[in-house]
Amino acid sequence: MNPSKQIDELIAEIPDWRGKTFATVRKTILAADPEIVEEFKWMGTPLWSRDGMIAVANAFKGKVNVTFAYGAKLPDPDKLFNSGYGGNTRRAIDFFEGDKVNERALKAWSAPPSTTTKPTLKKTPPKRLQQKLPLEQKRRFEQKQRPKAKRNSPIPI
Repeated sequence: MNPSKQIDELIAEIPDWRGKTFATVRKTILAADPEIVEEFKWMGTPLWSRDGMIAVANAFKGKVNVTFAYGAKLPDPDKLFNSGYGGNTRRAIDFFEGDKVNERALKAWSAPPSTTTKPTLKKTPPKRLQQKLPLEQKRRFEQKQRPKAKRNSPIPI
């Protein structure tokens, strides 16, 4: 079964307001760009991507959660992000019963990654990962990160 049909079935199984909200979110994200691809991952989680992950959504007992992969980098003048502030990459919106979906903002955030500000990857791993590396791996990593010595310079820079 293809992912779109799986998502159709998932939404059909949610007969209350959450199913309607989920369907609106899905329709809005797909309307942002015809090349957005739907996927069904992680044992039942709808995911939308185009040249990288855009967003995932889940229906929980009292809310519908939409998490944007690069939400921390997206402008939020209307202050719609209300969840997922713990990290510095993702941000989320929790929709509760009675909440309206801001389709304009959701469509803008679902634009292709090439038009959104996608972060550049750092060349050095985070400190917490550096500390866990065995000593030999640390040395090799640090050697790669050092600038090359100038040819006529007696002391490496």
